[in-house]
This record gives sequence, structure tokens and C-alpha cells, in this order.
Amino acid sequence: MPPNTTASTGDKPGKSGRKKGRKARLIVLVLVLAIIGGIAYGSYWSVSTVRASFPQTKGTLTLKGLSGPVDVKRDGYGIPQVYASSAEDLFMAQGFVQAQDRFYEMDVRRHMTSGRLSEMFGKSQVKNDEFLRTLGWDRVAEREYDKELSASTKKYLQAYAAGVNAYLEGREGKDISLEYAALGFANDYKPGQWTPVDSISWLKAMAWDLRGNMQDEIDRALMTSRLGPKQIKDLYPEYPYGRNEPIVTQGRYNELTQAFETSGAATGATGTGTSTGTPGTDGDATGTGTSSGTLDAADTSGLQSQLMGLHDVLDGLPTAVGVNGNGIGSNSWVVSGEHTITGKPLLANDPHLSASLPSVWYQMGLHCRTVSKACPYDVSGYTFAGMPGVIIGHNQNIAWGMTNSGVDVTDLYLEKLSGDGYVRDGKTVPFQTRQETIKVAGGASKKIVVRTTNNGPLLSDRSAELVTAGKKAQVDTAAPDRGEGYGIALKWTALEPGTTMDAVFAIDRAKNFDDFRAAAELFDVPSQNLIYADTEGNIGYTLPGRIPTRAEGDGSVPAPGWDSKHDWTGYIKPEELPYEYNPERGYIVTANQAVVDPKSYPHTLTTDWGYGTRSRRITDLIQQKIEGGGKVSTDDMRQMQLDNSSAIANLLVPELLKIDIADKNVREAQKLLENWGYTQDADSAAAAYFNAVWRNILKLSFGNKLPKELRVKGQCLWVEPTGNTGPADENRRVRECGLRDADQAQPDGGDRWFEVFRKLMDSPDSDWWKTPASGTRPAADNRDELFERAMIDARWELTAKLGKDIDTWSWGRLHRLFLKNQTLGTEGPGVLQYVLNRGPWKLSGGEAAVNAAGWNAAGGYGVVWVPSMRMVVNLRDLDKSKWINLTGASGHAYSAHYTDQTDKWAKGELLPWSFSANAVDKNTSDTLVLKP
Repeated sequence: MPPNTTASTGDKPGKSGRKKGRKARLIVLVLVLAIIGGIAYGSYWSVSTVRASFPQTKGTLTLKGLSGPVDVKRDGYGIPQVYASSAEDLFMAQGFVQAQDRFYEMDVRRHMTSGRLSEMFGKSQVKNDEFLRTLGWDRVAEREYDKELSASTKKYLQAYAAGVNAYLEGREGKDISLEYAALGFANDYKPGQWTPVDSISWLKAMAWDLRGNMQDEIDRALMTSRLGPKQIKDLYPEYPYGRNEPIVTQGRYNELTQAFETSGAATGATGTGTSTGTPGTDGDATGTGTSSGTLDAADTSGLQSQLMGLHDVLDGLPTAVGVNGNGIGSNSWVVSGEHTITGKPLLANDPHLSASLPSVWYQMGLHCRTVSKACPYDVSGYTFAGMPGVIIGHNQNIAWGMTNSGVDVTDLYLEKLSGDGYVRDGKTVPFQTRQETIKVAGGASKKIVVRTTNNGPLLSDRSAELVTAGKKAQVDTAAPDRGEGYGIALKWTALEPGTTMDAVFAIDRAKNFDDFRAAAELFDVPSQNLIYADTEGNIGYTLPGRIPTRAEGDGSVPAPGWDSKHDWTGYIKPEELPYEYNPERGYIVTANQAVVDPKSYPHTLTTDWGYGTRSRRITDLIQQKIEGGGKVSTDDMRQMQLDNSSAIANLLVPELLKIDIADKNVREAQKLLENWGYTQDADSAAAAYFNAVWRNILKLSFGNKLPKELRVKGQCLWVEPTGNTGPADENRRVRECGLRDADQAQPDGGDRWFEVFRKLMDSPDSDWWKTPASGTRPAADNRDELFERAMIDARWELTAKLGKDIDTWSWGRLHRLFLKNQTLGTEGPGVLQYVLNRGPWKLSGGEAAVNAAGWNAAGGYGVVWVPSMRMVVNLRDLDKSKWINLTGASGHAYSAHYTDQTDKWAKGELLPWSFSANAVDKNTSDTLVLKP
């Protein structure tokens, strides 16, 4: 399945040893292709074909449109630092250099964002294109470019596009990348010109994968087919505000809090309060449920059918930067100079995103030779290939990082269909419609009609299953008659034009916290936690974003679209969004935990925070250093990023060790947990066994009790029929098989499940602990019996996977990272997958650890998402900052820089990050001069 369009930069090697290694790999490539594909095929894939797309990194090139010369200096890892005398030249050169290294990824990315993947990959992508056209990202991007963005931003976007097109001029596909040469066997696709809108559209894809709680909204509704209100409440426990404190505790929002409390408003107030219950409950929980105005009109089975169809459509979409919105996390924290060795702040960031090849990030420096009002940029950091500017990094005055805030900016609405319209407040309102034509490589074009309601595009039009389900959906007397059925619409902040592209440039040139916050106000979507430090010694945090307010409900489950009481009423004012500046504690940690305590903040941001396991551990590590009288160093920050501690092991292992195991082989494995420090190192046998036990505990207690829509595809169980109200009867059981891809299934084992177990541990006789016998495996009627069963199952699972001898076990043998090119590397011929993909790497870390090499416990142990980069910025001496990327700088499969950072990344090492002109010069391997 195409594509996880991620970025990577390419370059010629800077050392002779790398050249020799590259030559050897090229020879292997040619031999393999010749043997597998035949002499004619192999002859086509000659060394010259493979090398044709490698960028020129030395000498001079002429770029029409430049106003003066530009220097592109690359270090030994191919990372470019660009020097120009005007801002337009700077961004034109950025476009040219990124296209040199990564144009294929840029091209795939823009085809994804515009719903044109079928033009490159044929009919297999038509369904994806239909859905992406329905969302209309490129149409929104066009409106942004035409009406919202500043004149300077448009000028920079135009310059960037001119640089990309200067690279494309006169080049055929095979001269651009190996992938185009491969595509040439299947169709006659040729890359088109780059436009400013292509760059803006990428922000929509980024926002889609970081969109918040939409999957939880779907999952909660799907659970109702097999679970009751109390059971669903068990699976979505309250956020532990007392144990894992929110990001902001000493910030500006406290003034709002005082006004809020003075007014006598309640935290559950209509429109701005926190939620007051879980789906279908009596409203006796806070923090993760629905408020009184949620959808109660659709019959359970009809809504479930709708939502399962929607999940199938969403699951088939290529990811942009994350895992289709699931499991996405990140760490960032900043420590003030009061607590650092340098006396100035240190700032760390490591976003957790899908593992892909090339990495989503492209490291780069953009430097005006003389910083002035006309050319105000001297910035370095992580960029997206296809977009001008730097997304995360530092300039000469400030540094910043990002983590996903998780605020709720999407709502699903069940819409009552009627003729050529939909029902709203008792009247039929006509759809807004448009026709889209999808061109298909090697096939006939397809036309679709996109219908839009006041709540957004009708996603259910993109699935025959959804249409059928909508027609069959039953409703009670509180809702309109079934008539022609029901559909599902999506309301999402990113479907309105915004100014995030303005924000990127404004942050890049910010000089202080006031500048930074003003720039953040322009950052509409996706809403991110932004941390800050500056060379003057200040630290800060701000939450930007267009965050909706609701008249009724809290967005935790689908709402009835036919009732305007459930409309959005506006957006939280920027001045009312939380921030902190120089808090007394001297540090700020953001790791997807709650931003604020909803009991003292007058707006609902979301009901589905991450549960704060990583933020608690990072905070503890900082406090241990400070309270021990120490000062935090750059390497301390790096070591914190690599912390592998398992919070769930800390909770469960003491109980597992109390169980008397009769089987000597299982007891042998149990002993691995004795004196284990709960660290998940790649070479740890104890970590391997514990995580296998944890996976089996999850499966036995919850996984086997969830509806098929949430379980792993192909895993089948005998279950009581839905709707059975009598006593359990094996003769009535039916065989149900799971429907979800392994990396999307539940229970995924993330920190929500940690919290579930933390609360359940004190109820050893809960029904959740009961599980039937299976073959020779015993039944369990309580917690300890289930733990024993899980330890037995885990022992024999690992025996099958790793061998009977536990001395040979290790976590890294289970927990492996494969890097795959997300187009031809996943769906292309086997020989192409061999050419384009790399791995495996045996990784330390784990789910909800600070070193978050994530895995989905329902699906297996393989790595699903990773710290996609790591950086530590030293505000005392920016040249002593450190960084690393998941892969290399290049998107060219046989460049020396394709994965030359990955081994170091896997070991937790960081590279020097040169910033000043002198430091860059000392580390320059190749210099390319671009001339007008």
C-alpha cells in the first residue's frame, strides 16, 4: 500500500571509504537484478541507472531566478547548510536541494494530499483517492494560498517552488530517482511542476495523522455491541491528575480559572465544561466520557456498522507522519539554566511517529549571510521535504520543540439522509455537491460526487458498506425516521483555511517569547504543545491551535447531526489558551499528558489525553537530578531520552513473583523477573518474558472480550451471539474473527491500559479476570489464576519464537525495526523491496517508555512507531547542540546517506549539530555553489 510519504535527503559521500562501500552495494544491486529479472532487465538496471539520480554536491550549478550566489555546504552525513543573501534565494535553494535528495517522496506526498495516487500507482489507489478527494485537502490549501497567507509567505512559497522546478527542468524520471525508473515498467507517468499549494497541502496530511481522538470516538461506539456502559467505563478510566500532573500548573490560564470559579460555573457546564460520564453511563465518571447531549438516537447495531465501515476506509489510507492517528506520542522538555551545567537552558525533543524509509524529517540549516529585516533567517533544524522553512529546531536566539497535544478538533456526526439533502432541525437541507474526476494510470478515469453537510463532507459516501448500514440503521422515537438511511459526516478544523504556513516562518525568525507566542497564534492545525527556550535564559510553553467549543456534548462519541444543539459554537480565543513562562519549578515537560486540570479550566480541550506515563518518568528523572544536588548536562538529556523503564512492569512484576508455578519450565522463566530492574534493553531476557506475559494478560482479560471490530484480523474466537440475554451456553456460541490490522487493534497495551490495570488490581475477583480453559491451558476465575495462565502461555509462546533455552532469549529478537520504503518497498515486486528496504534492527525501549519504540500488544512485538528523531539544544553554545535522524539524509536507495544515521540512532547516539559559520565550515565535506 502506498505511501507513508516521508522525507529524506540525499548526498554524495564525503569519504573514500563510503565511496567504496557504495560501489560494492551497487555491484550487488546489479547482480541481484540481473539474476532475478533476467539479462535484459538487469542490463537496464545498470550502475549508471542507479547513480543517475544522485545529487551533485560539489562544483557550481546555474539556477535561473537567483539574485545572487548561494552556497550549499554538506557535512559527512550529507546534511546541507544553505547560505544566501536574500530570503527568496534562501528558500529557492531549499527547494532545489530538497528536490535533489527527495523529490520522489515529495511527489508521492503531493499525490496523496491531492487524492491523485492512482495517477502514479494505478487502480489499487482509487479507493484512497476517493476518500482523500472527499476530504479535499488540496482545495483547502488553495483557499489558504489565495486568501489567508501573508504576502511574504506567498513569496517564499513561490521561491521554493521555483527551486524545485529548476531541479526538475530537463530531467526524466529515471534521472530523478530509482523508483521512477521502476515505475517506468508499469506506466508512462512523468512528474509535473511543483506549486506553492503542493507545499501547503502537506500541512493537512500532517494534521490528519495528528488529529486527536477520532479513533477513540469510533472505538467507544463499536464497543457497545459486546460491552455494557460500566465495562466501557472500565476501559476509559479517568486521567490520574493527582499522580501525573498536567503540563501547565503555573501559567496564565490560572487567571482564567479564578474568573471561572468566581462566576460559579461548574466543570460540567454546557458548552465549555468537562465531560460527565462514559458512553452510555449514568454520568458518574469525569474526564473521559460524554456529556448529557451525546448521540442516543441511533440504534447500536446501525451505528456500529457505520463506524466499522468508516474504520475500514481510514485504515486503508496511507499514513503521512503517524500511525493513522493511533498511538502517536512524543517527548519534549526544557530545563532552565538554574538547573543545568551550562547555566542556560537545555531543550530536548523526540517526536514519536511511524517508522519509514526515508524518515519523515530532513535536517537542514537556512542562513542569511547577513541577518536583517530583508533577510531575517538564521535557523537550523528539522524540515519536511516539500515545505520551506524549519519545523523544529533553533535560530540564533531561541529553540523550540513540539509534541502532539491531542486536543479534540474532529467530531463525527450521524446525518439523516433525505432525497438530495439531509435533515436539520426538522427540515431537509440540500447538500453542497461537487464532482471529482480521478485519473488512473493504465485504466479508465472514475468520477465521484462529493456531498457536504453543514458538519462537513459525508464520509459514508465513500463506502458501499456505510451506505447499506445507513439504510438499515434503526433509530428510536427521539430521532427522524429511518427513511433513506443515515450517513456519517466529519467536522474538522483543518477543513477550514488557516495560517499555519505563516506560523512556520514567524517561528523561524522569532527573537523572544512574545514573538514566539504571536507566531504560535498563527499555528491553526495541528494543535501542538510548543516548548521554548532562549539564549537569555528564559523557558516557556504555549498551546496553539484552532480548538472548537460545543453547545452540547464533548466530542467523545458521534453526535446527532440533525439537531443544531450539537453544533460547534466557535473556537477558544488565543488569549485563553494555556501557557507558561519561567515557572518556579525550573522545567517544563510535555509528553502528551493532559495540558491542564479540567476542574480549574473553563474549556474542554479533549476527553482523551494520553495518560501521562512518559511525562511522569521524565519529571521523576529531572527531579532526581535536581534534588540530588546535581546539574543537568546535555548528555543527561540524551540519557533521559533513552530511558527504557516499564511502568507496567513496576506494577505487575511483584504480583507475578508471588504466584506459585508448578511447571518447572514456566518457573524457570518466572525467575527471570527476580531482581530485574524493569528496564527494556534489547539484550534483556527478562524484558522479553515480561512483555510476552503482559501481552497474554491483555489478551486473556480484555482482548478476547472485545468485539470483532477491534480485534486482530484473522484471530478467531467462539463467542456468545450478540444480544444473548440468557446464561452462557457453549452450544449457542458462534465463531467470530477479528477485522483490524495488527498495528491498529486493541488492546494495544499503551498507557491507557496501564491505568485500566492500575484500577483493576484492587479487584482480584472482577469478571475481567475470568477466562475459559483452552486446550491444555487452565481456566481462570480470578486475577492470580489469570496471571498464572498468562505466564504459562508466554513461556510457550517464546519457546516457539525464540527457543526453549531461556539463556538465548532477548527483547531485541522480538522487538525489531524494519525500515520500508512506503510505496514500492511495501507493494512492489520482491526484488524492489530488497533494493529499497533495510533492517532489521534489534531495539531497546517499549510502549509508553520514554524511549518509546512502540509496539501493539494485540498484534505482536514488532516496532510500530519510534522516536523519529532526537535533539538536544544547548542554549549556552548552540554549536554544542546534538541531533540525529531515524534514517539518513538521502532518499536515494544506494546513496551512502540512505541509512547512515540509523545504527547510531538505534544505539542512542547523537551527532554534532554545527550552527555557526565557523563550525559549519570545519565540518563541511562538500560545497556546491548555485549561481544565477
